[in-house]
Amino acid sequence: MLRWVRQQLGFDPPHQSDTRTIYIANRFPQHGHYVPQKFADNRIISSKYTVWNFVPKNLFEQFRRVANFYFLIIFLVQLMIDTPTSPITSGLPLFFVITVTAIKQGYEDWLRHKADNEVNGAPVYVVRSGGLVKTRSKNIRVGDIVRVAKDETFPVDLVLLSSDRVDGSCHVTTASLDGETNLKTHVAVPETAVLQSVANLDKLVAVIECQQPEADLYRFVGRITVSQQAEEIVRPLGPESLLLRGARLKNTKEIFGVAVYTGMETKMALNYKSKSQKRSAVEKSMNSFLIIYLIILLFEAILSTILKYAWQAEEKWDEPWYNEKTEHERNSSKILRFISDFLAFLVLYNFIIPISLYVTVEMQKFLGSFFIGWDLDLYHEETNQRAQVNTSDLNEELGQVEYVFTDKTGTLTENEMQFRECSINGIKYQEVNGKLTPEGFSEDSPDGNRHGLVKEEELFLKAVCLCHTVQINADQTDGADGPWHANGITSPLEYYASSPDEKALVEAASRVGVVFTGISGDSMEVKSLGKPERYKLLHVLEFDPNRRRMSVIVESPSGEKLLFTKGAESSILPRSKSGEIDKTRIHVDEFALKGLRTLCVAYRRFTPEEYQEVGKRLQEARTALQQREERLADVFNFIERDLELLGATGVEDKLQEKVQETIEALRLAGIKVWVLTGDKHETAVSVSLSCGHFHRTMNILELVQHKSDSTCAEQLRQLAKRIKEDHVIQHGLVVDGTSLSLALREHEKLFMEVCKNCSAVLCCRMAPLQKAKVVRLLKTSPEKPITLAIGDGANDVSMIQEAHVGIGIMGKEGRQAVRNSDYAIARFKFLSKLLFVHGHFYYIRIATLVQYFFYKNVCFITPQFLYQFFCLFSQQTLYDSVYLTLYNICFTSLPVLIYSLFEQHVHPHVLQSKPVLYRDISKNAHLGFKPFLYWTVLGFFHAFVFFYGSYLLMGEDTSLLGNGQILKPNRQMMFGNWTFGTLVFTVMVITVTMKMALETHFWTWINHFVTWGSIVFYFIFSLFYGGIIWPFLHTQDMYFVFVQLLSSGSAWFAIILIVVACLFIDVVKKVLYRHLQPTSTEKAQLTEAGSGINCLDSMCCFSDGETACTSVRRMLERLMGRCSPTRVNRCGISLNSLCCRRFSYKLEPDEPAAIDV
Repeated sequence: MLRWVRQQLGFDPPHQSDTRTIYIANRFPQHGHYVPQKFADNRIISSKYTVWNFVPKNLFEQFRRVANFYFLIIFLVQLMIDTPTSPITSGLPLFFVITVTAIKQGYEDWLRHKADNEVNGAPVYVVRSGGLVKTRSKNIRVGDIVRVAKDETFPVDLVLLSSDRVDGSCHVTTASLDGETNLKTHVAVPETAVLQSVANLDKLVAVIECQQPEADLYRFVGRITVSQQAEEIVRPLGPESLLLRGARLKNTKEIFGVAVYTGMETKMALNYKSKSQKRSAVEKSMNSFLIIYLIILLFEAILSTILKYAWQAEEKWDEPWYNEKTEHERNSSKILRFISDFLAFLVLYNFIIPISLYVTVEMQKFLGSFFIGWDLDLYHEETNQRAQVNTSDLNEELGQVEYVFTDKTGTLTENEMQFRECSINGIKYQEVNGKLTPEGFSEDSPDGNRHGLVKEEELFLKAVCLCHTVQINADQTDGADGPWHANGITSPLEYYASSPDEKALVEAASRVGVVFTGISGDSMEVKSLGKPERYKLLHVLEFDPNRRRMSVIVESPSGEKLLFTKGAESSILPRSKSGEIDKTRIHVDEFALKGLRTLCVAYRRFTPEEYQEVGKRLQEARTALQQREERLADVFNFIERDLELLGATGVEDKLQEKVQETIEALRLAGIKVWVLTGDKHETAVSVSLSCGHFHRTMNILELVQHKSDSTCAEQLRQLAKRIKEDHVIQHGLVVDGTSLSLALREHEKLFMEVCKNCSAVLCCRMAPLQKAKVVRLLKTSPEKPITLAIGDGANDVSMIQEAHVGIGIMGKEGRQAVRNSDYAIARFKFLSKLLFVHGHFYYIRIATLVQYFFYKNVCFITPQFLYQFFCLFSQQTLYDSVYLTLYNICFTSLPVLIYSLFEQHVHPHVLQSKPVLYRDISKNAHLGFKPFLYWTVLGFFHAFVFFYGSYLLMGEDTSLLGNGQILKPNRQMMFGNWTFGTLVFTVMVITVTMKMALETHFWTWINHFVTWGSIVFYFIFSLFYGGIIWPFLHTQDMYFVFVQLLSSGSAWFAIILIVVACLFIDVVKKVLYRHLQPTSTEKAQLTEAGSGINCLDSMCCFSDGETACTSVRRMLERLMGRCSPTRVNRCGISLNSLCCRRFSYKLEPDEPAAIDV
């Protein structure tokens, strides 16, 4: 009663219990105390904002950034107290940054709203009041019976009730959820499968109890209670009964299902929620620099305030005749005056913090990420797939990778399985011309050309054809004769499977005479040497990574109950009690040494009593709502025992193209490669040797098959000792899943020490969560290395999300890895260009961008600080407020943005052919304390030269103004603080722009345009701003100041002299360092210059008659390092429009690449 009251008052949340109860067609109990559970509606909401909360929510998110919040405080201080600069100087840049970001985010959210409205407004059919009612998707409620037709997507998560087929089955493709294009079969419980009409369904009285919503696509626990003739029948519900929103109905005319999860509680919506935010090392460095500059700002403000009061200790400076205090000022508190002055100085110097840095960095990352997708070298022609960027925030992190964790199957290999060998009853067989031939016999030998199959061979092949999840194209199973024509000639069957291993095995069996012809109802049909047999499918014991096996229980045509099991040898052999166990184990090891993937096959016969016990236990476990997985695991272990071993299979998975070269290049770049795989020890080692992960000369250490902490620890200590003794030799480490669990439990530090001293590490028999643990172990070690994880399957998602950078391979194991990754590529070989070229460029660009921003703001505000020593710390501003506002927004913003998008300090081919250059940027080398200190000191030095150079040249000699008409008495009027400040500002704009030009190696016409255009724009703007009386300005201190300054030849001389003086030392430093202590990159630049790879093939040297668009296209091709005649012509674009006609340089894939160490 109390709970009912709480629910009525709204205190009880709708999901308080672990399960939900759903009354089909919303036929609730009639007793008075029943309170319906509250469920979400079926609206999908991917947008962040509404019309009402956009402004407050967006502002809150933006002001969580330190720089934005800081400038808001400064703006409020300017409004509240009398400060030397106008509130506009802080408010306008802040408003600009906030507005631009809000417009971008608002537009993106509007697109999300638009997409949501299309989905939520889609028409659907629901069974209500005995008929089909057309409504909108958003109106579906939990408990509604929904009809879905062929090729339509499911609008909610449905439990299948019936289909147009008698057995209540349907076929579904989940490509939009996990990328798997194979057809999956879903089945309804028998009691509802017969209800194929709307009228019958409307009479259905049933209740579904199931778990609350969760994100796991492959897990569903529930049960349905159907009331029939005063009897209640309970049936279990699992993933095979659940149709997921977003999946599509195939090869089935129509289905009816009951909605169990709606809207944002569907598995699709729960899976599409944002991942945890990853932050790059550059962003962390940027925040550290901001804190340092904030300390500098506070120091300058406090020092200025103290010096002001020290100066005013003298009576003549405390209250000069031209600035007498009011009575209120004389009587005000000294503490309040001190705080007021401190805040005023804080406002005066606040531009040392670059507010536009965040916006520029965001634009650079967003626009720069397009180059990865546009790169033809990352395009895979066979599959028509190009590289994909899911997270542009981590572009520069690609240039900082120290560890690569890679999956094996589908990542290093093609994941295209080909049957090679098998072992049956202790005898090894190979497939020769569609026949199983014992090893040592050929087709020509007397025993090699056999007809038919012996009993053991046939039973083994039948086990392979029955124990799987393979499906057949529905078009081939519709006819009465299946795939067999009237003339007896077979048409090739087209198999679909989520596992390439299963498909390869079923295809191999069909080639040698045992053909799986499909599933009809609850029967599996097999043709053995042309003779059809029908096996009734009783139970499927699904595969899971913990058991590492799957099983089926079938009833043979003779009525026998049989269990067929296949799985990893470590999970099958210990459970086998008969068969050629020892011989098979030897054969499995031999297969593994050849690099083949192995599976063992076994079976068990049930007596009627045993099968009755099995059926009872399975029913109890499958109908349990609590701890169903644990109960099922116990039952599966009970069933899958006392097996009779039939044999083992060996399938080959070929290496991808250029895997060996890519791993070698990664090693030369100083990147350590770890292979994490679920394969057995021998298979993994064999593939590691073939792909170059392990060298033949490498000393391979092993940490395998340990069952206790003590033996594992002892082995680790011995390995550490061996590494110290043989420190000259390269070592490789092999560790299996069980030993790894022991090592991570108690001996993590010792294990890490061994791993770090090994050139390559191979972890085999790994569970998905173990992969993530290994990545986390390295990621959180004291050195904090940058990690990259690359994989292609759902079992790689955890490590992809755990690593600093996650890369998905667009392979054959679905798209879960791609969906959860930061970047996606089609082949492992593309990793080298992604890191060595794109990663290198992105890091260099953003490192320079960040430090340049701080440099130019030091140049900007330090003269303001120095000027206070000459104006009695009166807080007089040196620059006009318009200049203060536009310095970062207009005058100096574009050159650094264009640089950060297009800069190439070394030719892309040189970077890819010399992986050792990657070492020059590792460990955040360009954003460390030394580079930061250099840029900061350089900024202060330039600021001193600006200020004191202008002061010495212009401050005491009026002749430098000179046209001979200015009189000495008018000197102060003509050459006042605004003229001096404008001179300093002009020198500063030219110098910081020229500094950016000095840093630029790759010049395009866009660089020329924005670099020189920024300087020209400043001069034109200043002439117009100071040359016209603007009616909307309250005061115009700058009227005619700039014109008068430029009318003096001496002023021009001063500008040129100061700019040269500033940049001369920087140029000398660059020349000396380049010749005395050149880095590998600088040596490569010299080599590049000597070989003729220069700006001749850049955009600045296009021939006459070409349009600007042609030049832009050519520059983009050049930026991605793909000016290749064959590749460009393949895309239907003429070479002349893309590459420089005077020079073209591109190494084709088939040309040899020399790798220099």
